[in-house]
Amino acid sequence: MALLDTGMVNLYPLENAVPHKTDKYELVHQDDPTPVLRRGFKFSMVLRFRNRGYDRSRDVIRLVFNFGPRAHSIKGTKAIIRVEPRTREPAQDRKEWYAGIKSEGPDSVTIEVMAAVHCPVGNWKLQVETGAFSTTDRRVFNYDKDVYILYNPWCCEDLVFMPEERFLDEYILADVGKIWVGPYGSSRGREWVFGQFDKSVLPAAMLMFSKSGFSDTSRGDPIKSTRLISKMVNSNDDDGILVGRWDGDYGDGTAPASWTGSVPILEEYLQNEESVCYGQCWVFSGVTTTICRALGIPSRVVSNLVSAHDTNASLSIDKYYDTNDEELDFDPTNPTGEDSIWNYHVWNDVYMARPDLPTGYGGWQAIDATPQETSDGVYQCGPTSLEAIKQGKVGFNYDVAFMVASVNADLMRWKEDPNAPMGYARIYCNKYHIGRMILTKKPFLFDPNGDKDREDITLEYKAKEGTEFERVSLMNAVRGLKSAQSFFSVPENIKADVDFDLVDLDKIKIGEDYEIVVNINNKSDEVRHIRAVLSSSSVFYTGVKAKLIKKAEGSFSVPPRSTETMRLEIRADDYLNKLVEYCIMKIYAIATVDETKETWADEDDFQVVKPTIQIQMPSKTIPIKKPVLVKLSFVNPLKKRLTNCKFQLAGPSLVRNQGIGHRDVGPGGLVEVETQMVPQVAGEQTIVATFAARELMDITGSVKVDVYDDED
Repeated sequence: MALLDTGMVNLYPLENAVPHKTDKYELVHQDDPTPVLRRGFKFSMVLRFRNRGYDRSRDVIRLVFNFGPRAHSIKGTKAIIRVEPRTREPAQDRKEWYAGIKSEGPDSVTIEVMAAVHCPVGNWKLQVETGAFSTTDRRVFNYDKDVYILYNPWCCEDLVFMPEERFLDEYILADVGKIWVGPYGSSRGREWVFGQFDKSVLPAAMLMFSKSGFSDTSRGDPIKSTRLISKMVNSNDDDGILVGRWDGDYGDGTAPASWTGSVPILEEYLQNEESVCYGQCWVFSGVTTTICRALGIPSRVVSNLVSAHDTNASLSIDKYYDTNDEELDFDPTNPTGEDSIWNYHVWNDVYMARPDLPTGYGGWQAIDATPQETSDGVYQCGPTSLEAIKQGKVGFNYDVAFMVASVNADLMRWKEDPNAPMGYARIYCNKYHIGRMILTKKPFLFDPNGDKDREDITLEYKAKEGTEFERVSLMNAVRGLKSAQSFFSVPENIKADVDFDLVDLDKIKIGEDYEIVVNINNKSDEVRHIRAVLSSSSVFYTGVKAKLIKKAEGSFSVPPRSTETMRLEIRADDYLNKLVEYCIMKIYAIATVDETKETWADEDDFQVVKPTIQIQMPSKTIPIKKPVLVKLSFVNPLKKRLTNCKFQLAGPSLVRNQGIGHRDVGPGGLVEVETQMVPQVAGEQTIVATFAARELMDITGSVKVDVYDDED
C-alpha cells in the first residue's frame, strides 16, 4: 500500500483563535489567514490526503515544528511529535508537545495539538511527515505559512500566568490606553493607541528579535525576553526600533509628541528595517507595551513623577554649589556623569514568575526601554522585581539599585567647604522629593475627558514616605552598595534657625503671569541677614535647563521672631518665546544666612497648560462600514503664527494613522480640519488625535464612540 500523501493542512486560524484569546489579531482575519496560537493550549488541525484514508494499524504521522534557522530538538527549537491514534490529555505539567487524532474521515484526520508551555515564542514552521511502521521511507508536506505561538498568561503552567484572569482584559487585550506625562501637580493621561493586534506588530517583533542576535532557545523565557525588549526598543547599542531625542530638533524625523500610537512606528520599522526617528521615554514605553501584549506578556505603562537618574549608584541625587551659592553645572565627585531629576519618567511593568529569585519576588517586574545607564554593558534595564525594589534588595537580578534610586533616592545638596572630608559639606537632604507619585492606568476604565482612570501604585514600589519601613528599606539598599555608604554617612552639621518655604506652583494657563514666592521664618532671637537668589527657567522634561527666563538676587534682614516674603514676578511676555516642548518650567531659590552660614535651596517644576483638541462627530453612536465626518479643532493660544501644522488621527478599527496638513494659523486663530472615517468593527472604540506645529507641540485629544451594526 502506498504511503499516505498529504495534500492539504488546515490549522483553522480563526476557529482556533477564539479559545486561544487571539481572535483580535488582524493576521487571523486576512484573506489568507495566519494562525496565532498560545502555548499550553490545545488547538485543532485537519490533514487531508491525496491518495487514500488513514489506517491507524500501519500509518505513522509526525508533526515537525521548527523554530529559527538552526532548529534542533535538544535546544528546544525543534519539536517532533508522533501523532497518537487517539486523543488523550497532555501531561499535567504541559512541558511536552502533544498531538492526538480526534476523528477520522474517508481521506482526512482531525488532530488535536498542544505546544509545550515553555517552548520559544514567535513564528514556527510546520512540516507533516507520513510513513509506515515497517519502512523508513516518508513523505513530507510543508505548511506554507508561519505559525505564531505566543506566551499564555491564561495557562497556570506558563511563567507569565496571571492568577486574576479578569485583569488580562486590560494588560493583554486592551489596545488603547493612557500614558501619564507632565510634572507632579499637572500630569495628565495622554491617550495612546497600542494597536498590538495590528497585522504589522508580530512581524515587527520578529524582525526586532532577529536583528538582536538573541538566541532562539531563550525566546520562551519571559525574563530574558523582556530584558531583550528593553534593549531593542531603543537603538543605542544596536539597530533597535526607536532613536531617542530630547532637544526639540526633529526636522529629519517625527517629533515624539506627534505620535498617536505604536503602529505607525512599528510599520515604519518593519518596512525599512531601520530605526525610526524619534522617541522619548513615554514613546518607548508605549511601543514596549505593544510588543509585550502582542507576545502575550501582561504589561502596563508606569509613570514616575519626579524621577531620579542616579549615575554613580549612590542612591542619592547630588547637587553642588560653590561658596557664592551658584549651582555647579557638573558633579565634582563623579567624573562619569551628573545626576539628574526628570520631571517624570515612564517605563513598564511586566507580569511573570521569577524562578531565579527567592519566593515572593514574582508578579510585577519593572523594565525600562529608555536608555539612561548601561546594564551588563548595554542599554537595558530589568526585569526588576517590584518587591525587591520595595525591600531594597540590591543584590537581586536585575538593576534593583538603579530602580530603587529612581523612585526613592534622597535629594542631597552640597556646598563647597575646604574643611569637609569630601571638599563639600552637606547642607540639605530632602527624603520626600523623589518618586512623589507613581501612576498607571486603572483597569477596565478609560476617561477621554479627565483622569478618573488614573491609578496610584506608589505603594507597590515603596512604603509610605517617612515611615520606618521606607527608611529601613532604603538603608538596606545603602548597606548593599559601598558607593552609597560614603554619601549617607555624612551628617548635616549646619545650625538652622531660619525656615524657608518655596511655594509650589502646579500649573498655569498659557499666557498667564506667575511669581516665585519664598516665605521666611526667623525662629531666632537675633536679626538674620540673608543673601538670596530667585530665578526661573524653561526646562526639558528630563530636567535639562533650556532658557533662563528671569533672575534676581539681593540681600535683606529679617527681624527676630518674625516672617518675611520674597517675591519675583514673571510676566507672560518674559517666557512665551522661551518655552520648549511640553512647556515645563522650573523655579529656583537659594538663600544663605550670614550669621550661621545656613544655606537653603529648593526648586519646583510646573507646567504651562495648552488647549486640547476637540473631536466632534454627528453622534457618539455611529454605524459600521459607513462614512462618518470627523471635525478636529482648537484655538491657537500663542501670540505668534503657527507654521508647518499637522494633525494625526488614529483609532483601532476606525482610522489608520491618518495625517492631515493644515495652513498656517495666526495668533488666536481657529485651527480646524475635517476628515472622514469608515468604522470596520462594532463595539466601543477610541479615537486619538495629536497636533504639532513648529511653534507648538503636544496638543492632544480623544473621544470614545460606540460603533453599531444596523443589521443586528
